[in-house]
Amino acid sequence: MTDRLKNKRLLVVGAATGIGRAVAAACIAQGALVVIADLNAEQGSKTAEELGPHCSFVRCDVSDEASVMALMTETVSLLGGLDGLVNNAGLQKAGALEKITVEDWDALMGVNARGVFLATKAAIPHLRASGGGSIVNTASLAAKRGGPGIAAYAASKGAVMALTTATALELAGEGIRANSVCPGFIDTPFNNPAIDFMGGRAAQAEAVARMVPLGRQATPDEVAPLYVYLLSDESGYVTAQAMSIDGGVYN
Repeated sequence: MTDRLKNKRLLVVGAATGIGRAVAAACIAQGALVVIADLNAEQGSKTAEELGPHCSFVRCDVSDEASVMALMTETVSLLGGLDGLVNNAGLQKAGALEKITVEDWDALMGVNARGVFLATKAAIPHLRASGGGSIVNTASLAAKRGGPGIAAYAASKGAVMALTTATALELAGEGIRANSVCPGFIDTPFNNPAIDFMGGRAAQAEAVARMVPLGRQATPDEVAPLYVYLLSDESGYVTAQAMSIDGGVYN
């Protein structure tokens, strides 16, 4: 099937690289019209160009309300409406809990939690005007399991899970669904801070072999199809879920 998202108008936030880029590419391959947003204007513009004529780029700082509102206005202008939102912008900082600074905590919450709140809030009127839609938020395995060195990150992603559930229950009557995806070990540069805390790539590889039943990390392309499903009409009865995609870690 190549038209699971035919003519769906989607905004993927945090899509210059990694999972977000893979999600945008997969959605376009399934017939969607996509706006990608990211703080990194150079890489975001390059990604949009690589993904072709059905993709546009808008720079956005998800922690800033004015920037998010401007993003939503431009997105709707470019697409003519909105049928789905992916909140994938994220920040990763790792370190022992007693050494986490207030500034690091606030930065993580500002991007990972506040960013999801602001984009969701801004998207609701446009999803409502479209007669409903789907919100997919990137949480994390860390939100379910935590782990050494990622206390603040886990807390921020736990907030994403909780917000997603509340959003789903509040908006269900309007045909707006909300789900979160909880990736485990995914091979992207985003996880470099956690890898460094673990002692480098070799130590991480050992941990993955020990912890992950499938014995390896995933690629972003292996994660993207779950987002396609949640954005499509195939998942019309799926809402308020936190779906793990982690090689069997969380069971």
